[in-house]
Amino acid sequence: MSDKKLNIKSWSLEDRPREKLLLKGKEALTDAELIAILIGSGNRELTAVGLSQSILKAANNNLHELGKMDISELMTFKGIGEAKAITITAALEIGRRRQITDPLKQKKISSSKDAYNVIAPLIADLAYEEFWVILLNNQLKVTKKVKISTGGVSATIVDAKILFKHAIQTLSNNIILVHNHPSGSLTPSQSDILLTKKLCAGALHLDIKITDHIIVSQNGYYSFADDGKL
Repeated sequence: MSDKKLNIKSWSLEDRPREKLLLKGKEALTDAELIAILIGSGNRELTAVGLSQSILKAANNNLHELGKMDISELMTFKGIGEAKAITITAALEIGRRRQITDPLKQKKISSSKDAYNVIAPLIADLAYEEFWVILLNNQLKVTKKVKISTGGVSATIVDAKILFKHAIQTLSNNIILVHNHPSGSLTPSQSDILLTKKLCAGALHLDIKITDHIIVSQNGYYSFADDGKL
């Protein structure tokens, strides 16, 4: 059997396209490896990566030129049937459309009211407590909103490790803590105060700034920062 047809399961984990993406991130993959993930398998002579390399070679190793190939052209490669050809075509078309699509405008958080407006539609009317974190970039613009936990009608448990993991993964220097009070009360409980102090202390060691902790209910919101308790 040709060396080119080495079974992909015998490769080291980091060399398998899917596993490599998980271990090292999408940027670490070559164009051929990305296409190999799309097609899933090769043919009797070539692995998925080898077949992808052949397809790219026919397109002068240029993704723009590959995008010009129609389905019938892709199907001339042994191992590329209609389904795989459609998958490649669809993926390249998504990439093309991404390039011409304007990114979503990020909401800048300039006040507690801004933070409330961002999160209230998600949790204000819930009959149980949820704890969220709003992740911000250096310009205090929202990059992501993440639910950390779901609890009962009067409390929810917050794992600081999970919360800070999201901040670290997104390189967020600023975060806003948020949770709701289904009872409608906007007064922070003693556990709310203790949790805020604990998380602020942890954030300090990670060079992350907690800019506010917002309590949301159907009656409005409470801001730790506005009340000078942060």
